[in-house]
Amino acid sequence: MAQIPKPMGERPSRGEAPAPPAPTTVLRIRSLLPSLAPAEQRVAQRVIDDPERAAASSITQLAKDCATSEATVIRFCRTIDFSGYRELRLALATEAGQARGARTNVPELAGDINPDDTLVTVVQKIAYTDARAVEETGAALDVEVLRTVIDALANARRIDVYGVGASAFVGADLQQKLHRIGLTSFAWSDAHVMLTSAALLEESDVAIGISHSGTTIDTVQALTEAGRRGARTVAITNFPRSPIGFADHVLTTAARETMFRSGATASRLAQLTVVDCLFVGLAQIRYTDSRTALETTYEAVRGLRLHEDRRRRRNETPDKKTENPTGNDD
Repeated sequence: MAQIPKPMGERPSRGEAPAPPAPTTVLRIRSLLPSLAPAEQRVAQRVIDDPERAAASSITQLAKDCATSEATVIRFCRTIDFSGYRELRLALATEAGQARGARTNVPELAGDINPDDTLVTVVQKIAYTDARAVEETGAALDVEVLRTVIDALANARRIDVYGVGASAFVGADLQQKLHRIGLTSFAWSDAHVMLTSAALLEESDVAIGISHSGTTIDTVQALTEAGRRGARTVAITNFPRSPIGFADHVLTTAARETMFRSGATASRLAQLTVVDCLFVGLAQIRYTDSRTALETTYEAVRGLRLHEDRRRRRNETPDKKTENPTGNDD
């Protein structure tokens, strides 16, 4: 069975990219937000909105700001895997200091679009949000889980990919990538076809469900059916404690959707980041087979591209002697 070589702890070689930063506390809280109780959600939202102020607040002040009790604040801390409020404050203060040290002269842009924003500001906000989605997804991605999923895909008899709406486009991209390196894969976006396909899976198969919210009924049901048939299940979602979080393996994205940008490019870019990591990891451990398959498929479609000499002719400005009055190239 193909296995990804695990790191041995040595220092990275020259030219090797450094490990991505650990996911921040705020990033982790955001991913767990929908799964929290209402009172805990108020505390979480306050921390997300202004982590520096939360770090500077006493537990009494934070509870008052969130119209809740100190006991709720403590319960919130334990829900997000901190022993208590002191540990949470320390983490927030440390990360705030690191952020200040790394911050450039460019101010952080709010993700939502306001009615009075100029078009220049809209472009800046979208570009900023999309770039942050990719960076934070890289930080949130559990490399060990990713490694396990890649191993499973490399040895699967068949791979089913489920997603609807914007996630369907990501599913189609993943299927195309897997297919190009010789893996038997199918992408489904119709609820009925998803279920009928999932019902035919076996223990040697892998099913991947893609849902930003983790609550898309069609995707959750198809992944559930695949698991019931014995297939290994994988979820790609922004919220690991959402209904789709039952999957055997969960790969977490870190995109921020806003009022104007529900199902926006940021969430798709975050999902595509995970897809690219899966694809490159697979191609790496199946290097010879993958390279052969990529070269073969490239040659198969090469004839559908314009040749370089013809592209030059199309781009050249004809002079009066050679100008074709009919406007035809041939």
